[in-house]
Amino acid sequence: MPAPSSQPFCASSIIGTGSYMPEKILTNDDLSKIVDTSDEWITSRTGIKERRIAAAEQATSDLAAEAARKAMESAGVSPEEIQLIIVATVTPDMFFPSTACFVQKKIGASNAVCFDVSAACSGFLYALQVARHFINTGNRTTALVIGAEKLSSLINWKDRNTCVLFGDGAGAVVIRRADEETEAPGRVLSTVMGTDGTLADVLKVPGGGSACPITPENVDSHPNTIHMEGRETFKHAVTRMLEASQQALEMAGLSASDVALVIPHQANARIISAIAERLNLPLERVFMNLDKYGNTSAATIPVALDEANKAGRLKKGDVVLLVAFGGGFTWASSVVRW
Repeated sequence: MPAPSSQPFCASSIIGTGSYMPEKILTNDDLSKIVDTSDEWITSRTGIKERRIAAAEQATSDLAAEAARKAMESAGVSPEEIQLIIVATVTPDMFFPSTACFVQKKIGASNAVCFDVSAACSGFLYALQVARHFINTGNRTTALVIGAEKLSSLINWKDRNTCVLFGDGAGAVVIRRADEETEAPGRVLSTVMGTDGTLADVLKVPGGGSACPITPENVDSHPNTIHMEGRETFKHAVTRMLEASQQALEMAGLSASDVALVIPHQANARIISAIAERLNLPLERVFMNLDKYGNTSAATIPVALDEANKAGRLKKGDVVLLVAFGGGFTWASSVVRW
């Protein structure tokens, strides 16, 4: 049995938030002109009214870099102080190098180690936990964690069941080591993660990788776009997000009644309402912006966190619950004391 480590625990705190949303707005009425749908159909089933679409010349790293700059400005840190960059995304600029490498170049963070995390909509919380582990080892003190997506590049605009759901955007946080004895704001208290790969086929982009390269023979079937079984995804999302929330709160020594604000993955208003109901929390204590942005996958939580922060929804000492669910299936939840 190995001897226990004598290294002290290093707590991690979120010291800055930032987000960037592309300028172009695609409304439900706009979508009704290109696919058989309507504003009433989309709103009643999802709660989404519009979403942002990146410009053709914008890559995921461009969105991520803009969010990163704003997070660093919020935190009051320079690019040279950043020692780690993790980008959570399922829409990388290319297979390699990682999108994080492109972000490093664009923001001038020359001292950072950089890589991507792919966990779909749970990616940001996965990346946050990975960054916490780096900080806890003492090898890094300041990290930039980004969730960024250009999901418009994966959408089949003829499939009304998926094209109405997704949008583009990026959010970022700066996290820094904090002494365990110090009451630092933005303290990440706990994180829970889970995966069930037996359900990988329920929500996926089947083509474009080594298992199914895009060829002239299959390109018309749009294999490099999002394929989803909506009912199955909904059922598992509610169950897993609830379990992860309860586990993260228990790990932090808290209960749902202690939570001042829930920031859930912004996929569907019905899922969010179901989570709030099962946690016995009023919707007034749940942050939602999916009506403006739709589902931006790994970007949803950091974008919402930044908007809540800027809007004054987070007070010193507030307990904030972050929870997500995505393709894989993956799920995660974090508890933060602001």
